Amino acid sequence: MTITRGTLLVAAAVLLAATGCADGADGEAAASCSGLVTYDSRGYLPTEETGFAVGERLGTATVEACDDTGDGVDNGSPGRRTGAYVVRGVDPAEAIAVGDSAAGTELVRVHR
Repeated sequence: MTITRGTLLVAAAVLLAATGCADGADGEAAASCSGLVTYDSRGYLPTEETGFAVGERLGTATVEACDDTGDGVDNGSPGRRTGAYVVRGVDPAEAIAVGDSAAGTELVRVHR
């Protein structure tokens, strides 16, 4: 897989969502702003890993809404649906690739 500008933009957006949401009290990111992705009853979190090979589409994943103010109201990034793809050589129970197309995916690993 070649890293494209679209891939970098998706990764940057996720990193901003993961690091830019603070609860204000102690500067820690609110849990709902972690970039959490759900697929097949599992939660996945973004990684900074690159160089993975994308396989066939598995189905649809959900990027959870972001409560960036910590007030319990999802007034940050709204939840959205996106494609879930196999990462070649990796069990989907461990990691998947997510994005609107196979060429524009990012790697997410299961959250334990």
